[in-house]
Amino acid sequence: MPTAAAETLDQRIEQLAPHFTVRRPEGAEGRTPVVIMLHGCGGPRPFIEEMAEQAAAAGATAIVVDSYAHRRISHVAAFATVCTGARLQGRERAGDLYAAIAWARRQDWADPERIAAIGWSHGSWTIMDALALRSGAEMRRATGIEDLSDEPLEGLARTLLVYPYANVGSLCGRREWRLKPISTAIIAQHDYIVGPTRGAIERQRARGAPIEIVLFEGATHAFEDAHAEDPRVRYNPAATAREHQMLREMIAAL
Repeated sequence: MPTAAAETLDQRIEQLAPHFTVRRPEGAEGRTPVVIMLHGCGGPRPFIEEMAEQAAAAGATAIVVDSYAHRRISHVAAFATVCTGARLQGRERAGDLYAAIAWARRQDWADPERIAAIGWSHGSWTIMDALALRSGAEMRRATGIEDLSDEPLEGLARTLLVYPYANVGSLCGRREWRLKPISTAIIAQHDYIVGPTRGAIERQRARGAPIEIVLFEGATHAFEDAHAEDPRVRYNPAATAREHQMLREMIAAL
């Protein structure tokens, strides 16, 4: 397993936090549930901002994490390096999730026991590897964050895994998760980008993870993206509306 460059948790937060997009519920007082959102390998897309607005309307605070800005990874470089697995694999990027949760838990508006995470494609890989890394020592080695606690996902209650990547390099289905948040995996029927995924998710479920698998019939990878450049992607407003509803239901259950 490659070792990321060493830094402290506060240093990772200091690099990431200026690039967080935070959406609070209108008129919110006191602590609210938190939904951390991790983009796919292509980087932040407008539809994630729409998801953040949906979360805020449902009473949660959304934190959209840009994993590329402080690393100076451009849109073109992301497709050439991250999407090909040459750079920033899920287990390394797990450090961004750990840092985002730590940052959220320090905010006086966040309920530290009601945290959810949503990942799209590479973002789902990140969440699943963050759950699968076995020990504090392994987490510190994989992410490069040298002072992580032995459980940096404290408070993570639910996850939503949208067209998740679970193939070469992923730990999904190979290891039992340390924590077992209630999870839903959305599988797009015509996803020709992430490759076969359902088998790995089913193996993870067989290991005891409480994962509901939901097939979006007729949907492609990135079905929410009305501005996608990839010919394998088709915008699907009905599937997008269904995803929004699932987000609202997840927040209601936190």
